[in-house]
Amino acid sequence: MYPEELIAPMRAELTEVGFKEFRSSKDVDEHLKDHKGTTFIVVNSVCGCAAGAARPGVRYALDKSSKKPDILATVFAGNDTDAVAKVREYVLPYPPSSPAMALFKDGELVHFIERHHIEGRNAQMIGDHLVEVFEHFC
Repeated sequence: MYPEELIAPMRAELTEVGFKEFRSSKDVDEHLKDHKGTTFIVVNSVCGCAAGAARPGVRYALDKSSKKPDILATVFAGNDTDAVAKVREYVLPYPPSSPAMALFKDGELVHFIERHHIEGRNAQMIGDHLVEVFEHFC
């Protein structure tokens, strides 16, 4: 686990724009198993691609998109281990990935962005892709 004081600013990059933190598998299950509507979950991470592209790309998309998910949520890889494991169950058959982004509609996965879709892309590229995803599914 990473020291909380180290990752607190990384968590805040998402929570300050409206993301709810799922810290346990129960949080994830209670939300997704009966949820109607759209939920966007970001598997946050300490890596450079999360800092340089994923989190800024998410913020960009939320700022630019006319349609947004009903619920914004996040789990932190390396710290919220039970919650991350539960999200990973919901996104099967995709392999574990962090950072990652998952959009659910009525509790079913409709779009997934793996780490290899984030690496090598800048924040605007990620954000523009998310805008299209939000416009299509939300």
